[in-house]
Amino acid sequence: MGYTGRRMSGSRSHSRRSETAILIQTLERVLLFPALLLYLELVLHIYMKTSLAYAPVYIVFSFAAGFFLSALTLAWPPKVNGILTKVLAVVISIVFVVEIIAKTILQTYYGPSALETAAGNKLTDYAGVIISTVLRSIPIILILLLPAVLLCIFGRGFPGFERFDIRFAGLVLGACVVCHVLAIGVTLLPWKGDITPAMLYRVDTNVDDQVEQLGMFTMLRLDVKHMLFPPKNSLDSDFSGIGTLTPPGSSSGGDVSTGDSSQTGELSPVVDTSPNVLDIDLAALAESGKNDDIKWLASYFNSVTPTRKNQYTGMFEGYNVIELVLEGFSGYAIDPQLTPTLYKLTHEGFVFNNYYTALHYTSTSNGECQTLLGLYPKNGNPITMKDTGVLRFTENGQTVGFNAYLTLPQQLKRAGYSVLGYHANSEMYGRALSHSNLGYDWHQFQVGDLKSSPRGTLSEFEGLEVSDSGKLLWPQRDTHMISASVDDYINSDTPFHVYYLTISGHMPYSDNRVVAPYRDVVRALPYSETTQNYVATAIEVDRALELLLQKLEAAGKLDKTLIVATGDHIPYFNVDTLEELSGQTFGSSKDMESLNEKNINFDVYKNSLILWSATMEEPVIVDKPCCQVDILPTVSNLLGLEYDSRMLAGSDILSDSEGLVIFTSTCWRTDRGFYNRFTQEFTPAEGVTMTAEEQENYVSAMKKLVSYKLKSTPMIVENNFYNEVFGG
Repeated sequence: MGYTGRRMSGSRSHSRRSETAILIQTLERVLLFPALLLYLELVLHIYMKTSLAYAPVYIVFSFAAGFFLSALTLAWPPKVNGILTKVLAVVISIVFVVEIIAKTILQTYYGPSALETAAGNKLTDYAGVIISTVLRSIPIILILLLPAVLLCIFGRGFPGFERFDIRFAGLVLGACVVCHVLAIGVTLLPWKGDITPAMLYRVDTNVDDQVEQLGMFTMLRLDVKHMLFPPKNSLDSDFSGIGTLTPPGSSSGGDVSTGDSSQTGELSPVVDTSPNVLDIDLAALAESGKNDDIKWLASYFNSVTPTRKNQYTGMFEGYNVIELVLEGFSGYAIDPQLTPTLYKLTHEGFVFNNYYTALHYTSTSNGECQTLLGLYPKNGNPITMKDTGVLRFTENGQTVGFNAYLTLPQQLKRAGYSVLGYHANSEMYGRALSHSNLGYDWHQFQVGDLKSSPRGTLSEFEGLEVSDSGKLLWPQRDTHMISASVDDYINSDTPFHVYYLTISGHMPYSDNRVVAPYRDVVRALPYSETTQNYVATAIEVDRALELLLQKLEAAGKLDKTLIVATGDHIPYFNVDTLEELSGQTFGSSKDMESLNEKNINFDVYKNSLILWSATMEEPVIVDKPCCQVDILPTVSNLLGLEYDSRMLAGSDILSDSEGLVIFTSTCWRTDRGFYNRFTQEFTPAEGVTMTAEEQENYVSAMKKLVSYKLKSTPMIVENNFYNEVFGG
């Protein structure tokens, strides 16, 4: 009996050990994906130097998503469970790797909603950068892939692969639900800052902030959710105090001076200072709009104080207009000897001392968005400029695109101008549709044709230099683009508006076919080779502009032509180049590449805006802070066009409105000072004094206005708002 008792006791002990082992194995199996996601999130956040203060949010979200994935790999036959586990672990790890590479190269994380755009773009343009970035990133790639690789190598007998229990999977799904509810509760905690987890959980914008505060996996999940169920407008309707603010002591011309300061005592002629508005009943639209977004937009614009006409209104009425968006351009590269035409145009016309080309989502495309639409781009997908070309609105039984009524090509086309646009590169960001929708007779290099387009086939860019195989030479030279296109309009009997999107300044700044003609000149400069090559791209732009002016003068059109030019964005991959050229310190290229504005000097975005005509007898100095969205209303006013200043995000720089520059992080600069969203501190500009109460009220009103300007763009585009206002 004693022996039997000992045997039974040993059996019970063995049974308990077996139960404990099974429990441990089960926990290991259930916690595999929560642990993997938590590992990947922490590695990403540490590597990208994002704030770890939000770790509680994405830790709980990681557990929720992890339990869901674990449940998914517990409810099938053993072999399927094992294969599915390994495949999911590898795929998820690769997604994190790809997102880090995308963020480094393209400055943004890419959700599923951006896959169509990514697939349609010519990534070969970035081939050199992609390869070098991947090679530089091998250590972090290996760290991210390590758990998945170990699982694939040693996971043959991984605990739990043998399980096949749908009921147990249901329990794990229950844990997923509990953690998800808990995570949402964590987002509702009283987090400090202008942008909080609870706010980010309800929007389809601010992708970078979503990754930082909610986690990469949650950002991707929300992106899919919002593709199926677009979020509703959560903006309030309290528009008090957000009207355009006029700095104390300003005149009708704002902070603008003409020529020598000794002339400021001269009497100015009486000028029309009536508001730049159209005869539109926005109040009625706010009552009768067909949906809440349109009603909100009408109410918002009705509350905005319009800018006023001024001494510069109609200064260039009837002039031809040539507008250029210069790829990767920075004014720090301008030199009186190396780039004499750029120097002339930036110093003998309107001189903007505080002009910024701040980076926003999808750099070039949304640099165009600001310049052409006068709106800040959506900080997320769909990409604003591309979205304007989508044919999705029904009008009189036809499907039409976005009504871009206030854009320059539309305004000038209504005034009888011929309107043409050129880009010496192939299709990217849907320009064939978006730019044609703006009204441009659009020309770009074309591979094959666009018969699949609802607009039919677009003509191939005439005279574009190609190789014998018919392939585009990369990067194409801007001088060639001007030479190949100028005869299309230079002898026109009607006024013309021409838009050029250049390409020579595209990164990477290697010793390529753009650099070659200027190699001997730039190699003598006291800079690194990359910076020398970048200067060569600026010289190419200079020579293209020189050629353009020569052609205009020879045709007798120079004195009746307004030249407008801006960079689309700075060379954000080469901050050290800008530091060499400017002698300033802006921050690390890594922070700039990842658009981490927390650690950069915002003067890195300072640039040169060209507004020039040969008929100007002396320069006009402008000290007001301004940026790309201000170009459209400023040029509209200079041309004496009828437009409504309330319905654009930008303002006429030459009016008495307060200058405003909004950065992608929602930091902002005005005449009165700079607001840092990360520290929530406002630094008054030199000479500006405010009481604590005045400053608090001012910052509060400006923060609301900034929010409205940024968030109204997708509402305008997605609801075809201008069509509701102006008709088809």
